[in-house]
Amino acid sequence: MGPTPVFMLQLLLALVAGGFTTLTASPFELWWLGPVAIALLYVGLHTLTPAQAALKGWLYGLALFASGTSWVYVSIHDYGYTGVPLAVFLTGLFVAVLALFYAGTFWLYRRFFGARLALLTFAGAWVLGEVLRTYLFTGFPWLLLGSGYVDSPLASWAPIGGVYLLSLLVVLSGTLAAELLMRRQWWAVAPLAAIWLVPLALPQQWTTPAETPTRVALLQGNLPQLLKWTPDGQRIAANTYSRLTAEVADEADIIIWPETALPMMEAQARPVLERVQANLPPGVALVTGIVQLDDANRYYNGVIGVGNVEGSYQKEHLVPFGEYLPLESVLRGAIDFFDLPMSSFTKGASEQTPMQASGISLGNAICYEIIYPQLVARRAEQSDVLLTVSNDTWFGASIGPHQHLQMARLRALENGRYVIRATSNGITAIIDDQGRITAQAPQFETTSLVGEFYAMQGSTPFTRTGSWPAWLLAGLMLLPGLYLTRCRGK
Repeated sequence: MGPTPVFMLQLLLALVAGGFTTLTASPFELWWLGPVAIALLYVGLHTLTPAQAALKGWLYGLALFASGTSWVYVSIHDYGYTGVPLAVFLTGLFVAVLALFYAGTFWLYRRFFGARLALLTFAGAWVLGEVLRTYLFTGFPWLLLGSGYVDSPLASWAPIGGVYLLSLLVVLSGTLAAELLMRRQWWAVAPLAAIWLVPLALPQQWTTPAETPTRVALLQGNLPQLLKWTPDGQRIAANTYSRLTAEVADEADIIIWPETALPMMEAQARPVLERVQANLPPGVALVTGIVQLDDANRYYNGVIGVGNVEGSYQKEHLVPFGEYLPLESVLRGAIDFFDLPMSSFTKGASEQTPMQASGISLGNAICYEIIYPQLVARRAEQSDVLLTVSNDTWFGASIGPHQHLQMARLRALENGRYVIRATSNGITAIIDDQGRITAQAPQFETTSLVGEFYAMQGSTPFTRTGSWPAWLLAGLMLLPGLYLTRCRGK
């Protein structure tokens, strides 16, 4: 017997739900679609076998990542020297493999849980699935469900439990709404209202700003990625950032250049930086992303400074295939994409003393690192402000930079810290401790952004505890349903 029309409808709704989830994130920000997507996945799920549920989950993930991470094709094709057919294949493979996380989550859920207390167990399973995706095989916590809620009524939950608590509450909203509308479970109104109304009574300010602001200038060189690492690119980069720095020298206490602003080793870049610094007013700090090479011939993606700067930072969480190559002995040289410039970095230490710039303690998160809530919370605990330098040129003119910026905004809200974000071609911005953008530079322009931020003292509950309470809550929500399912099976 072939698949029933009802089952085919469920599969179709799973694809729709994946597209809806992408629309909750930037640049669309239709956050109200999140609970709708969950309801579409939840309704009818308990009539499926584990294998059917896995297929439903996989199709959801396929639609989510095909629509939400389409920028991967840009990175592979435009900047990875890969032809269209192979770029399409690799992008499709990337999407299909990521979708397996949802296939696995849905299979396990239907294998071990029944319909009793499903509104709780589904939410718990969903969040633990997101945790697995965050860390397994180095992790990819992009498009976590809660990431799109920095501007929603749920935002005040973020400083308490972070993105995973937001995900949990969105899933609960979807399951409760489904129980209310489909099964007329009127009691669901009370917890649904609590999820969305309690934030009105939560504190809006968990941290304390300094009395006076710090002036910062964020420089955006807008250098073509394909030109960047050539001799001409190095010369243009040095001239561009030197000129932009001279233009803002009298306006800022700290000047930030983005990730690998100068496409050269630190030893080559030092004379350029020192010449620029010699023309700065006394006390001004110049901070830049740079490639470092140590005595053991190990490369690091780092942040250094000159002038009123102490310390440096080396990137801890590297990007697979972009900054290091898994199975290098097998893959290196197989195709051009696996031979990208600077794809042999070494990870920095997990515990590093924060940099100091003009008396401000900087919590660094280079590019991809800003999407990891736990890592950023550790940085925030020891810093006055969060600094993220990035090279979003790899995204091209896609939705990727907008999603990346939104996740940086959520890190600011979670930790009650300003985030100052300098990128190669956008989106360069200053984000306040509430996750609001206070200043933003246009994309794809050679420009500078001058503004203010406040050093923040104190910690949010999330900074102190990290994601563990949300993870624990998700796990506890599974236990009653697991017990009832086992009892029924006896």
